[in-house]
Amino acid sequence: MERWTEFTNAIKGPELGSNNTPRKLVWKKNKATLWHYAPEEKKYDIPVFIIYSLFNTPSILDFAPGSSVMEGLVNNGYDVYLLDWGIAGYEDKELNIENYIADYISKAVKRALRHSRAEEVSVIGYCLGGTFAAMYAAIAEEPIRNLIVATVPIDFSVSVLPDKWEEELKNNGFNADRLIEVYGVIPPAYVEAMFRSVTAPIYNSPYVNLLARANDKVFVEKWKRMNKWNSGHVPLTGGAFRQLTNDLFKENKLVKGEFTIHGQKVDLGKITANMLVVSSKNDTLIPAGQSLPIMDLVSSKDKTYLSVEAGHVSLAMTGKLNGILEDWLGEHSQ
Repeated sequence: MERWTEFTNAIKGPELGSNNTPRKLVWKKNKATLWHYAPEEKKYDIPVFIIYSLFNTPSILDFAPGSSVMEGLVNNGYDVYLLDWGIAGYEDKELNIENYIADYISKAVKRALRHSRAEEVSVIGYCLGGTFAAMYAAIAEEPIRNLIVATVPIDFSVSVLPDKWEEELKNNGFNADRLIEVYGVIPPAYVEAMFRSVTAPIYNSPYVNLLARANDKVFVEKWKRMNKWNSGHVPLTGGAFRQLTNDLFKENKLVKGEFTIHGQKVDLGKITANMLVVSSKNDTLIPAGQSLPIMDLVSSKDKTYLSVEAGHVSLAMTGKLNGILEDWLGEHSQ
């Protein structure tokens, strides 16, 4: 009975706060916000610029005190900038990947460089944010010292879908344009359903785990934070969804060198920055085979690939990514 009471309180009780690390707004464009996380004692002149996925809020990067990526970077003495995409509305339906990279990321990096008075920047991309980071680095005029991508989809010919599903979806069994015509902006429920179909179509096990450990206060706190983020999918603009579906998933244009941004070809071979690629061995969403090809596509002389024991999300929320960044980024930010 005590467990059932705590189980009910965990689900119906007040939500725990997110974005725990102090930050200030330094730039805004449309719904997107550039946040600055300032260190108490600055150790490195090269700031860190972070790009997250379009599918969810970036709060997983500031999950909880003691395991926050943002907190870890700030405590290690970095100026940190996070580009938060915000919540897209129907009026944003035409925004596509090209717009996000050329009109948002590029301008936000320029703003971060001016704000920090730095001459170079380290760019970190997580999940689809890593794909965007790689695309941006391939065309960037700004000086990128280090490029780090974690759990990143690059080669979309590698899939986690069942073979028949993938065959049907890629052979026009799914028409993204029809969905976009109806909604303009893909609703969060549809975004969540896409991920559930791949990772956990029957979403009961988290609640079973909560009931079993409902009298463990530490577990319940982590569960509530994770459940809040996991149900926090955001709308996806029709323009971005169209390019993700047609140009990347179906035609794999990024690996083929055929993807363009405002007429400029995205050639990953033009990336020369120091490179770190991190994959999670237990990632059910982005398998290592999707990430590994970038190692051969870039021209970086200093490049490292790491495969760690973690899941797609636990890499960030458990603090494992912090340790990796502390070691690698510290050596490459002197």
